[in-house]
Amino acid sequence: MEAAAGASTKRKWGRTKSWLGMLSRSKTGVTGLLIVIFIVLVAVFAPWVAPYDPAKVDLAGMLTPPAWLSGGSMAHILGTDNLGRDVLSRIIYGSRVSLLVGVCAVLVSGCIGTILGVVAGFHGGWIGAAIMRLTDAFLALPAMLLMLVIIGVFGPSLITLIFVMGCTKWVPYTRLMRGEVLSLKERDFIRAAYSIGTRSHTIMLRHLLPNVFSTLIVISTLSVGSAIISESSLSFLGLGIQPPQVSWGYMLSEGQAYLSTSWWIATFPGIAITVTVIGIIFLGDWLRDVVDPRQQGR
Repeated sequence: MEAAAGASTKRKWGRTKSWLGMLSRSKTGVTGLLIVIFIVLVAVFAPWVAPYDPAKVDLAGMLTPPAWLSGGSMAHILGTDNLGRDVLSRIIYGSRVSLLVGVCAVLVSGCIGTILGVVAGFHGGWIGAAIMRLTDAFLALPAMLLMLVIIGVFGPSLITLIFVMGCTKWVPYTRLMRGEVLSLKERDFIRAAYSIGTRSHTIMLRHLLPNVFSTLIVISTLSVGSAIISESSLSFLGLGIQPPQVSWGYMLSEGQAYLSTSWWIATFPGIAITVTVIGIIFLGDWLRDVVDPRQQGR
């Protein structure tokens, strides 16, 4: 037992060293990881990092430029908006909403899509055909239009936004998981499980899901960036996060009227969205290389 445990520990440590080695050789992977860690830490420690309350109104200090511009102040490094609220503090607190919506929406869509994809690929027949026809129907509908309609009916809120995004972004998971399961169920270990009378749900849970988990992690990581962009787009249109909550998309919406005079109100939230999404894409690209054996030999 001790020898087996030691061998298992060595294999895990060897795999970890291999991943770290691949990460050290990937400039984009390191960059993405550092960006994601930084954004997560900022979001978690926002109450301690932000210099001001993001909702604090100061009409006497409204439209103050960034510190390096004429008329700027070090008290507000990135300036203030049309109500005198500190832009830096609002960006910091906005990271919490963007990450929360992005991660939760991906969890919902990932669960729905993975379950449907595994069932469709494993059982096939009329069940698989019905699931794939449903998938094709959702694929034919513009996701943003569908989200706008549903939010228009139920009203904008954080919970509604997560639910709507989760229920409209499951299609890629279903198609990918079905393909993975169709390939895996022809393997010898699945046939062996069948031959000894293992139940179908046990095969799916204990043999198929663990083998598609790495692929699921990659597509989920990349989907977080897409979810953040969708949340920002809906908030920009006024159908996402509502005041007094802070959202990068809503900050863009507020700042568009001041682009010609006070460009910093919309520019810095836009930069925050761009950097965050790029970091997530870089990290997802590295994860794809880690789980793809064809990439590991390069």
